[in-house]
Amino acid sequence: MDLVNRVAESDITTLDLAALAEGVETVTFDLAPFLHRGLVLRERDFRQSVKDHDWSQYAGQHVAVTCSADAIVPTWAYMLVAAKLTGVAASVGEGTEASVRRDHFVRAMEAHDWSQYAGKPVVIKGCGNDTVPLDAFLLATQKLQAVAKKLMYGEPCSSVPVWRQPPAAPPAGAAKPARPAGIKPAGVKPAGVKPAGPPRS
Repeated sequence: MDLVNRVAESDITTLDLAALAEGVETVTFDLAPFLHRGLVLRERDFRQSVKDHDWSQYAGQHVAVTCSADAIVPTWAYMLVAAKLTGVAASVGEGTEASVRRDHFVRAMEAHDWSQYAGKPVVIKGCGNDTVPLDAFLLATQKLQAVAKKLMYGEPCSSVPVWRQPPAAPPAGAAKPARPAGIKPAGVKPAGVKPAGPPRS
């Protein structure tokens, strides 16, 4: 007898969040090496260093601009770096690589077509998604609650239930189903039956 793959035949749709950012590389641009002795920003020297820097190495990457030194860096310095990376990098953000990756996932998920999951049970793939930030799972949950029938986490063959669309409420004024003949509401005594009196002594 042939074995039937019940998972393959099921109508469960798998959503792999990692695929939304497949092939994306995140790197850090540290301002500290551009500071005098790693502590002080000298405008003329800083501008020259930025001008001489090879920005092509960041092509197609998501760049996290930060400063590892405990120094006061003016806002315009970050802006100058962003101006150089515009048109070269895939995106630019201030902070850690994790925060820039999170921002990229948010943008990708906002652009994703969620209507394809309408009325379907969906399982968000949870295995091997180390690169997917937690925020992405939270946002996906909210997006799917608006369209999906059911939401799970894990794999179709081994998933954890997260949410299910509640049953539709009956329309206002809908008639209640008729009670079968011969059945009285609870607490209603048949006609002609007198209540029992006190017990005789």
